[in-house]
Amino acid sequence: MDWFTAPDYWLTRIVFQRGLAGLYLVAFLSAALQFRALIGERGMLPVPEYVLRVPARRAPSLFQWRYSDRLFAGVAWSGAALALALVAGAGDAVPLAVSMLLWLLVWALYLSIVNVGQTWYSFGWESLLLETGFLAVLLGNDDTGPPIVVLFLLRWLLFRVEFGAGLIKIRGDPCWRDLTCLYHHHETQPMPGPLSWFFHHLPRPLHKVECAANHVVQLGVPVLLFTPQPVATVAAGLMIATQLWLVLSGNFAWLNWLTIVLALSALDGSLVAGHDHPQPEAPLWYVVVVCAAAVLILVQSRHPVRNLLSRSQAMNRSFDPLHLVNTYGAFGTVGRVRDEIAVEGTDDPEPDAGTVWREYGFKGKPGDPRRLPRQFAPYHLRLDWLMWFAALSPGYARDWFGPFVERLLAGDRDTLRLLRHNPFPDAPPTHVRARLYRYRYTTWRELRETGAWWHRTLLREYMPPVRLREPAEKD
Repeated sequence: MDWFTAPDYWLTRIVFQRGLAGLYLVAFLSAALQFRALIGERGMLPVPEYVLRVPARRAPSLFQWRYSDRLFAGVAWSGAALALALVAGAGDAVPLAVSMLLWLLVWALYLSIVNVGQTWYSFGWESLLLETGFLAVLLGNDDTGPPIVVLFLLRWLLFRVEFGAGLIKIRGDPCWRDLTCLYHHHETQPMPGPLSWFFHHLPRPLHKVECAANHVVQLGVPVLLFTPQPVATVAAGLMIATQLWLVLSGNFAWLNWLTIVLALSALDGSLVAGHDHPQPEAPLWYVVVVCAAAVLILVQSRHPVRNLLSRSQAMNRSFDPLHLVNTYGAFGTVGRVRDEIAVEGTDDPEPDAGTVWREYGFKGKPGDPRRLPRQFAPYHLRLDWLMWFAALSPGYARDWFGPFVERLLAGDRDTLRLLRHNPFPDAPPTHVRARLYRYRYTTWRELRETGAWWHRTLLREYMPPVRLREPAEKD
């Protein structure tokens, strides 16, 4: 069936699938190492309480039928093991049907996690990983050439990721239209990286060039994905270069790396493969399965298309509980200032004006002004990201910030593992409070004189001192 497969893309298919499996591995590790404090049985937003409120038809998940921390850990670590096996080439070492089942299993395991993850899993890259992962099921293995229709669907997904992000910007904050957004973005983005300070201090004319180039790559170049080779390869290459620039300038979990992996699927692998790679003809059952799934995805695509055409375009929204087809976008609005929450504790029995408060240190979010931000992406620090939203508005933290503080007061080990520094290693504090600071990057001169990357100014109290409730006395 010469019309069905693109044998010249055999190397493209391998690189794409191995890269995607690597990102699955990171996602499962992120889940396994953080879930107990976030959504575990004693977590801030426990899964057992969530599944009592939300029916399986709205959030299909293995955990709708049974939940325990041990089961969740088993799912997360099994997913990590499967992903590692796929990175090593397990998908090409087994028959086509088995390979598809492996990819389907790793997708279903991660879907089960995302659909009960609540606020902690509300990011666009979760849906993007699932949508991309479902297409990987259909891409086959070494037993057949990659289906042309699946390669097209991968480009359609990449188009929606880039074009949707471009539209949300040009329709949103005026600074995207006057090319000044990057005067602020590197300083106010959710989680700066080790080079973000330097990006912020680039000359302002270069920031305008960055902004204009972003519009070209996100609004113009994606159309070229549907042109013949080598033009499509050039378009994908420009997207990869842009995403690598974003990788250097900030921490966005696996969003940038997943976009790069998607762009790799549009590269013409025959340009570098250098030799033919004979593959068997696709079996009829495989053709039928792929074509049926492609029709389903194309029909479901009406939702993101309608969203793209809407003046009230939504960002990062799923249109079905399986996350098969979604809409994407980021930074329709760019903050002009950066506020951060400092969480502090004391072991004084009754705090007063002379009380010494000690600050908890977070792994990724800015805290100590003298600490250079670290590189964590593609790993996702979920608590740190939600702390950024909490600083924007207490409404973003209404459900989880109180339980977070309670666990600090109780000295909960799983919660403390999410932090970089616990100032109370011997016994938990008697009181915890939170204060809101205004952060800005230091200048070159301030950095030389003080060694500080940030300057911060106290704005106000975010949460007054609180302590654990006293247990009720028995009669």
